[in-house]
Amino acid sequence: MELGLKGKNALIVASSQGLGRAIAEQFVKEGTNVMIASRNEEQLKTVHTELESLNGGNVSWIRCDITNPEEIKEMVNKTVEVFGGIDILVNNAGGPPAGGFEDMSDENWQKSFELNLLSYIRIIREALPHLKQNGGRIINIASSSIREPIPGLILSNTFRVGIAGLSKTLADEFAPYNILVNTVAPGRIYTDRIKQLDQSNAERKGIPAEEIAEKAQESIPLGRDGQPEEFAKVVVFLASEGNTYMTGSSFFVDGGKLRSL
Repeated sequence: MELGLKGKNALIVASSQGLGRAIAEQFVKEGTNVMIASRNEEQLKTVHTELESLNGGNVSWIRCDITNPEEIKEMVNKTVEVFGGIDILVNNAGGPPAGGFEDMSDENWQKSFELNLLSYIRIIREALPHLKQNGGRIINIASSSIREPIPGLILSNTFRVGIAGLSKTLADEFAPYNILVNTVAPGRIYTDRIKQLDQSNAERKGIPAEEIAEKAQESIPLGRDGQPEEFAKVVVFLASEGNTYMTGSSFFVDGGKLRSL
């Protein structure tokens, strides 16, 4: 299948590691011009070098704290200046702290809101005039918790659901511009975030992190963690010309773990 991504311009947020980095790599392999962004400048430089070595699409980078509105504007403006426009926006953000309701202060709630939901809203607002020009794609990364809450992750459970609601609403509002908006929700994809959550659960339960990981994998029909590139390929397809009629939907990449219809 011809994905039609060669020469398109993509802004991939929070892309110096984990899922974001994997998504950026898959786009570059398809010949897409990719702007990577995160708060970690050193990691960005390293990833930039690695992606350029693939000899695919052009790659550029910018340091951006997505809780800062001015830095978001700079990120979008630089993408347009370097590549001439934005065809694809992939919103992504690091996960908030683990914990239950009684563990969280107002500050925890506010920071998570700004990082995990308000940032998406602000980035879409800035990128929208450019996405409107040729009909674009917006992919919002959430979590499988948008369908089934994950114990001990109340902040994520709350704000990731907001992402799904945002995507569904914008799919309707942006349809006249031929902008497709979808949510992609990872299950247990093996990244540093999963390792951190396993360690946190292990400490709380007083058992080895390896035991936590084994039990989690046993609950997945495919019997293993997913790999970042497996997740990234779904995102790339939804952003491609292979998808011309799916919008407002949530796609789960979880090895079959969610049992709900």
